[in-house]
Amino acid sequence: MAGIYIHIPFCQRRCIYCDFYSTTDADRTVSYVRALMKELLLRKDYLHGEHVETIYFGGGTPSQLSVSQLSEILDCIYSGFEVSKNAEITIECNPDDLSEEYVGGLRCLAFNRVSMGVQSFSDEHLSRLRRRHSAAQAVEAVRRLQKSGIANISIDLIYGLPGETLQEWKKDLDAAFSLDVPHLSAYHLMYEEGTPLYKLYQQHKVSEVAEDLSVAMFETLIDKSAAAGYEHYEISNFCYPDMFSRHNSSYWHGVPYLGCGASAHSFDGRSRQWNVASLDGYIDGVESGTLNCEVEELDLYMRYNDFVMTALRTSIGVPLAQMRLQFGTELSDYCMKMARTSLSNGLLEIAERDDDSYLKLTRKGIFVSDDVMSDLMWV
Repeated sequence: MAGIYIHIPFCQRRCIYCDFYSTTDADRTVSYVRALMKELLLRKDYLHGEHVETIYFGGGTPSQLSVSQLSEILDCIYSGFEVSKNAEITIECNPDDLSEEYVGGLRCLAFNRVSMGVQSFSDEHLSRLRRRHSAAQAVEAVRRLQKSGIANISIDLIYGLPGETLQEWKKDLDAAFSLDVPHLSAYHLMYEEGTPLYKLYQQHKVSEVAEDLSVAMFETLIDKSAAAGYEHYEISNFCYPDMFSRHNSSYWHGVPYLGCGASAHSFDGRSRQWNVASLDGYIDGVESGTLNCEVEELDLYMRYNDFVMTALRTSIGVPLAQMRLQFGTELSDYCMKMARTSLSNGLLEIAERDDDSYLKLTRKGIFVSDDVMSDLMWV
């Protein structure tokens, strides 16, 4: 099995916190889509004939493309790859792009899952983040998708916003759960270098929320999602039973994937590859038949680090028998040796599941997950 990721970098305007590669140069969509399809053809052997189980259009804002452009890309994928009948096919959308006409177009294509960047149900916070939709538009977009028959909907929320209170965060969660969407991704606001938000932070115009409030917000997220019937299946992701993101889960479980588009990453099990984060550089390279990209070969120890770090993010944890089989006795024993302190401190635990033992974070450990993972890394 394998996945395909398509990066669509176009945005109507940039949000102040985003550090993903994006551009507001909407005049380049035609040439970009043409380059995307050419890259898909150039790299049709990258997945070695594996059946494609998931396709994910991310960005940027994929819903800035027309339905006909999306159709062209999907046709190219289906003509060049073996796509499973029940493949999960996701598109990220902005709420205000989801008009009745656009939703109808998505419904006619192969898309069966929509991930929507809501971020907040407070118009005040949305304005500060420079989001271009309102809370009412987000609610309307969800209802429109549900009415159309696209029920597999995920919404993204951000917490820890400048000046945000715990009560405001609770209201956001209540609003999200009232929509009865099967999937929620919730991320703490990060101040990434190079973003307008980071510049405001350096100028002391905004400040990070206090650590105790940050912890309280995360605890509230865990408790309220559980009360609403959601499973906490990955540190930042929650879903109704069996409604997890198959595409994102494949990243956490080491499934190969092909990434096409400017700045898109690929993984074949032994190496990582990423395209240049430049519209001109990407298009020029593809048109010449030579990708502008970098490749990193992964040795055994690098693959071990990736395996442990990604598996620990999930509620299942690290499968110990699989780790020993895949990485050998030395690294397996090293992992358990380095885990002793966290096991004794109640940050990690060993759980039995499906005839295997799993090393996993406890609820207490989730709050310091970066430190726990760091301890297990081979350096």
